Amino acid sequence: MSTPKQTALHAEHETLGASFTDFGGWDMPLKYGSELAEHRAVRGAAGLFDLSHMGEIRVAGSDAAVFLNTALVGNLGAVNVGRAKYSLICDDDGGIIDDLISYRLAEDVYLVVPNAGNAQAVAAAFAQRAAGFDVQIDDQSEELSLIAVQGPNAAAILQGIIAAEQRELVTGMKYYAAEQAVVAGHPVLLARTGYTGEDGFELYLPNVEAADLWNALLAAGESHSLIPAGLAARDSLRLEAGMPLYGNELSRDVTPFEAGLGGVVSFVKTEPFVGRTALEARRDSTPESVLVGLRGDGRRAARAGYTVLADGEPVGRVTSGQPSPTLGYPIALAHVSSQHTAPGTRLEVDLRGRAEAFTVVELPFYRRTH
Repeated sequence: MSTPKQTALHAEHETLGASFTDFGGWDMPLKYGSELAEHRAVRGAAGLFDLSHMGEIRVAGSDAAVFLNTALVGNLGAVNVGRAKYSLICDDDGGIIDDLISYRLAEDVYLVVPNAGNAQAVAAAFAQRAAGFDVQIDDQSEELSLIAVQGPNAAAILQGIIAAEQRELVTGMKYYAAEQAVVAGHPVLLARTGYTGEDGFELYLPNVEAADLWNALLAAGESHSLIPAGLAARDSLRLEAGMPLYGNELSRDVTPFEAGLGGVVSFVKTEPFVGRTALEARRDSTPESVLVGLRGDGRRAARAGYTVLADGEPVGRVTSGQPSPTLGYPIALAHVSSQHTAPGTRLEVDLRGRAEAFTVVELPFYRRTH
């Protein structure tokens, strides 16, 4: 069994008293104190995350756009420079290899960000699919760090340490946009993206500069109630926001249609993207199961792997579930047979031998109002 890798910020997390967990082959901070306090800080003020376990793959060349349109299911060629797009990379049979974000940095340059556990698989798929294209694939995952500031105070914190002439960049930046910036003296790729359901920014920079920027953000955020936050809070935040997690909601056994992500697939583009034939054959039919949100009627939470019941018969499986710190009741994501997926449908979940009532609800569970 291999030893988990460490990010460039590992020593900073140790100093802050973090508890660690192996996630995607990386030794990552699970929490620093109370995961509930970290969750609430992001909802009410701000949280600082080390996401350096994520992958970063630079795709450059005159065929960069058409290559990504062939390798991914989305239309990356339609993305403007300075903007980002959420997409999927699929197998020939339509199964999801990973979900990822791609930033168009220039006309012929993209930065693709896969999940930690899938970064190598995505890089390998890119290398295989690049044959015949004028494109260079550069896996920079081991060289770059990623720090995220998430929460309603995120913009104010960044404005305090970004280059003076770029302060308006922070306030004016649109969601799913990215620009080169200088933050606390460090050149970064600054993106208005996140995985928490809150406003926030993600900052990409070389490993050797990460610790200095991390500490600068902690200091700048002190007066804005920012605290460091670990993967436990990130998971509860993304669940409230109804965002899928690879390995839970998404896998090679799940197509975009079953994941509720059919809209991510572009059949308008002309490229014969990997998985197109299989997905075209299924797009007009109803999937056997669909990902839905469930709200618990009681206090007990459903957990991943628990069976979903309708009239006592199994109709699905919970993929993620826990009590919602923000909403005050149990929430879950589950793959459920299509005939039981309408909002308002009454179902039950087998909680270790005891059936508890849940109701299908529209996603997301939580939507920010600030």
